[in-house]
Amino acid sequence: MIKVVEDERSVVIQENRKRQSRQGVLPVLVVVLLLWVGWAVLIVPNISRRSGQAKVAKAMADLSVLAGAVDQFREDCGRYPTNAEGIGSLTVASHSLKGWKGPYLKDITNDPWGNPYRYRAPGKNGRDGYLVESYGADGKPGGEGDDADIFDGSW
Repeated sequence: MIKVVEDERSVVIQENRKRQSRQGVLPVLVVVLLLWVGWAVLIVPNISRRSGQAKVAKAMADLSVLAGAVDQFREDCGRYPTNAEGIGSLTVASHSLKGWKGPYLKDITNDPWGNPYRYRAPGKNGRDGYLVESYGADGKPGGEGDDADIFDGSW
């Protein structure tokens, strides 16, 4: 009979230990969760800022390629594409274009923010020239930071 009492005590002691260990897990989980939230608060803005910088760099590279294609078009055809022809004339020839040796680009995609690249010709005051541009993250003319216009050309 003494053994039964000792067994009951050991069972009660083991149950108390299990209960204590389960109660100790919750504070540890809360601390780990708070650490993850703190880490996210510090890291996510930096990742977001770098993502914006990467998109600006991609747009600049794309515009440089577009400008090169426009310049090659001019060399072959003796003029820049008109506004009506636009940058679409760099991938598909019009029947009226003499000297066209394209396509000068495989295809024209949108800027990194999903907006179309823009093309304008002729240059200021009717001079020979062109401008290829992206309106930035907001897709509107003007702006600052990621919303700033990005352009290339002989404007």
